[in-house]
Amino acid sequence: MKILNILEDNINDRYIDMVVDTLEKGGIIIYPTDTLYAIGCDALNNSAIEKVCAIKAMKSAKTNLTIICHDISQVTEYAKFGNKEFKVMKQYLPGPFTFILPALSKLPKAFKGRRTVGVRIPSNSVTCRIVEALGRPILSTSVDAPSDDYMCEPELMAERHKNDVDIVIDSGRGGTIPSTVIDCTSGDFEVLREGKGEFEL
Repeated sequence: MKILNILEDNINDRYIDMVVDTLEKGGIIIYPTDTLYAIGCDALNNSAIEKVCAIKAMKSAKTNLTIICHDISQVTEYAKFGNKEFKVMKQYLPGPFTFILPALSKLPKAFKGRRTVGVRIPSNSVTCRIVEALGRPILSTSVDAPSDDYMCEPELMAERHKNDVDIVIDSGRGGTIPSTVIDCTSGDFEVLREGKGEFEL
């Protein structure tokens, strides 16, 4: 396992290349977002998704899965939405929000049987740079931890997950408040979880 120091105001391109290479080979990473640190992988690699689900002890067939996209244009490849949803996402993204949308069939086997997918575009230049370089989304599930310190400090995350992940990206101390989750599948916008982002229409 490697710890790579990649700060938002000092992004090392060589390190980004190393992360992308790891993801392309089915590797697992811990990476920053604009809310919590997350565990993730190439969102189109089914076996890698199953590894992430095993780390979190969650059953992929019964768990809501979230992907991180580079921009709304990329979201259109994996989720279905209309003009109303587009206008709202354009207003709130990038930002600390997860939008639940109807899933499209381009997503891999681990998503099959689900009608929805969570979509994020974090306001975090490190994560967005990785997704842009990879050319496809990455899976996002928050790091579970026994305390705030383990949730916030990359070195402690690396210690806890040294046998689980291939790379930990250290972008400094992380947050403890998750994203705000908005369900867009009913034709309306229902806040399922109030988190870091303040959502008002």
